[in-house]
Amino acid sequence: MGKFSAPGNRPAAAYRQDADSIEFRGNGSGVSNPMEMLRRKFLTLGALGFVLAGAFGSPAWPAAGRAVKIIIPYPPGGAADVLARILAEQIGKANGQTMIVENHPGGGASIAYELAARAAPDGNTIVVASNSVVINPLLRKTNYDPVTSYEPVCNLVSSPMIFVVNSASPYKTIGDLIAAAHAKPDAISLAALGPATTQHIAVEQFKRATKSAMLFVPYPGGAPTVTALLGQHVDSALVNYSEAVEQLKAGKLRALATASSQRIKLLPDVPTVAESGYPGYESEVWLGLLAPASTPAERIAELTGWFAAAVKAPEVEAKLLTLGLYPAPLCGKDFAAFIQHKQNEYQGIVREADIKLQ
Repeated sequence: MGKFSAPGNRPAAAYRQDADSIEFRGNGSGVSNPMEMLRRKFLTLGALGFVLAGAFGSPAWPAAGRAVKIIIPYPPGGAADVLARILAEQIGKANGQTMIVENHPGGGASIAYELAARAAPDGNTIVVASNSVVINPLLRKTNYDPVTSYEPVCNLVSSPMIFVVNSASPYKTIGDLIAAAHAKPDAISLAALGPATTQHIAVEQFKRATKSAMLFVPYPGGAPTVTALLGQHVDSALVNYSEAVEQLKAGKLRALATASSQRIKLLPDVPTVAESGYPGYESEVWLGLLAPASTPAERIAELTGWFAAAVKAPEVEAKLLTLGLYPAPLCGKDFAAFIQHKQNEYQGIVREADIKLQ
């Protein structure tokens, strides 16, 4: 985390230390100048005010003059983390705004979401949210609500998922895989990150759309899923494009279809599931920004302007595309409606597929 400096370029820690060691003295304090006594009392009260403000969560300085903290629900190095750092750098260059990126993984991302929901609604704290912000409350007790605990800022990007097989697999198309699943119910395995994840829900959507009984095999991450497929321990997998791109380039994996509504620009010959005969099927990872509920509208508007412009900057878009992240800015009420729609959609899938945390 970066350092916050109080006026006069003295670090905040120095003011706290001063306040901790302050003693209130009477006329015997050795200070004979009444103006000097008044000045010292003023500084003492100011220092104490600074400490108390921090202790009780109120902003010590005007909101517009502070760094904006971006909370990431995942460890460093993942898509959400890289996205936040790219955009923070761009906004710093374009707007001169200081941004601090903090990673708070754990609890299936709920720790970060709850931290953001409890933050002061001053526009200085935001959280990178993904599908998990909606999925978690459907599967576990959380201290936040995806609709009422936040002010939506913007959805930023989408990250397409793809159905892949080992290059040695007999399945050349998604139709081949589905036909095999119909011929041998519960015998064809489909691996993905899970359980109770975006990918797990996408698998259940796929099984419903194709009326196929496939064996879902959960793995703790995208990398282990790809490794299992390379070792031919599973028949197929659903992974984020960014997790499979290197193995696709090396010819070790074959892409059968993309789960998103549009083809991936870097895989123009790979059809979508919808194009392959299953209209209406669509699932992808999305990453957006939420601020605590009751954050002033003018601060939301400022954040929206910064991030919507940053994600569309040509140099930023080029970086994101190499990571398999596609700019998809959707802001304000439109983003709120999107979250509500996803909540309703996931709720139905979780109930019908009887998805539970294991």
